[in-house]
Amino acid sequence: MATDPAARALARRFVDAMAPALRQAAALTRALEGRVPNRPKLAETSESKAALTAADTASQETILVRLLDAFPEVELEAEEDTPTTHAFPVSGSGRVVIDPVDGTLHSYLEARGPYAILVGLVWDERFIASLVALPRENLLFDAVLGDGATRRNERGEAGAASLSGPSRRVLVSHGVDPTVLSRLRARGYDAVPAAGGAVAVAPLVPGVCGGLRVAPTNAGPAGVSSRGRVGLLVAREAGAIVCGMGGAPFPEEVDAVAPGLVTAASPAVRDDLLFALAAAFDA
Repeated sequence: MATDPAARALARRFVDAMAPALRQAAALTRALEGRVPNRPKLAETSESKAALTAADTASQETILVRLLDAFPEVELEAEEDTPTTHAFPVSGSGRVVIDPVDGTLHSYLEARGPYAILVGLVWDERFIASLVALPRENLLFDAVLGDGATRRNERGEAGAASLSGPSRRVLVSHGVDPTVLSRLRARGYDAVPAAGGAVAVAPLVPGVCGGLRVAPTNAGPAGVSSRGRVGLLVAREAGAIVCGMGGAPFPEEVDAVAPGLVTAASPAVRDDLLFALAAAFDA
């Protein structure tokens, strides 16, 4: 729990400032769905990492313009190289992580499950404020460490975020091992592919009881990326279970090693998802 009053005040100010920008970015990406082509980044070797559209760049600039106005002193970790990224310092007070369209290739362009817009504020190596929009589902969540999570409606009015009711539907990251999916189906679950940012907040999505993610082999030594962890603060603050391999607590440190992730609305769902997740790492 955040005990530093100054950090908590900063986190609350961050959420209040950035929530309108995320609503605007979400509306923009929805309006552009089906109208923007893929313009792959040539430096990337992975098809999913190379995917890029005008929606990505426009969404990021919408967020960055507001961020620069309210927090010009922060260090920036942004997914795309857009004009405003160069206005932030190389080393700043706090670190802001942004993914303007998480899941561009499969979830956005191919419409295979929810995509997400992610913004998080890192302080002392952990997220103290997070915002997650799921534009297609018309959902916007935010959280401040130690202050709970909220869900905002179309007018920006905030109410307490809560776990979804009983269901057998889970969100799983794209490219999950078929054996994992087989184990889920054997236990009666309907697995829906989704972007990692959506998996992080899956237990808060209506009709969904949990999420499961396996970091791709090219994800680097940390496994699940910093962007894929933005929504975990929201999930935790809303009362969801968040864990890694074997049920161990998922690390709060942004860059700690974590190859697998489970988010669940109940211990029973957690146990079933951990059983399925283990298949990806079994010898």
